[in-house]
Amino acid sequence: MISSDYRKKMADSWFSYLQIQICKSFEQLEKNKSKFYKRDWYKKNIKEGGGTSYLLTNGKIFDKVGVNKSTVSGIFPKKFRSSILGAENNGKYWASGVSVVAHMKNPKIPAIHFNTRFIVTSKEWFGGGMDVTPSHEDKKESQIVHNELKKICLQNKKSYKKYKKWCDKYFYLPHRKEARGIGGIFFDYETKDWIKNFKFIRELGLAFIDISNKVIDRKKKLKFTVKDKEKQLLKRGRYIEFNLLHDRGTKFGLNSGGNTESILMSLPPEAKWK
Repeated sequence: MISSDYRKKMADSWFSYLQIQICKSFEQLEKNKSKFYKRDWYKKNIKEGGGTSYLLTNGKIFDKVGVNKSTVSGIFPKKFRSSILGAENNGKYWASGVSVVAHMKNPKIPAIHFNTRFIVTSKEWFGGGMDVTPSHEDKKESQIVHNELKKICLQNKKSYKKYKKWCDKYFYLPHRKEARGIGGIFFDYETKDWIKNFKFIRELGLAFIDISNKVIDRKKKLKFTVKDKEKQLLKRGRYIEFNLLHDRGTKFGLNSGGNTESILMSLPPEAKWK
């Protein structure tokens, strides 16, 4: 039996490792000409942890990409406890995870989002997922993303169909009556077999690097017009609306005393509304 403290340590170490691998991979896509800027932050009570944010802006490939990793603990505000599994009574929590949001310079390349996390309250669970938000339709690209994610789910005996449906339902803007993007997979409250779930989120993290490279490599040399960029900026407006109005990760971060700049890293550097 693996102790809870050891499980926390293993998850925390993995997320730190994955963060560095993602940054290395993205810098290679930039031909190492644009580098990530590193910033460490801590909660007001330093004993409750903090995180490390890596940000790359105005690159050859990326307009803006943030790779965040945090490990924090504390007590949730009373009004937020009922929305978190196992936090209803005393509100105590421990959470570790890595999240990535990449907004591309070339509007033909979609925005890409990824997150995996391990949360401990009176319960313990993994959550996360990956989804893609294009401003230009590309059925082949959609096929590549979904086939790769399906493969990872099948290898780990996870229900791709269930996770895809969950993703489609989650990344939806009810006030617009439209999906944020083409989806991917999303899951939460994976509580049962810790070892198998930990294996799954590790493989998903490595698959994210592979899928991102495939998606970017297909289109990084494509030419685009001012009209194409305009379309991308309007789509980014939708991205902002979702993240500020509906995203659970944003709400979790703000309610757990996270770093505001790191939490809002997901917002694009530029967007438009009609």
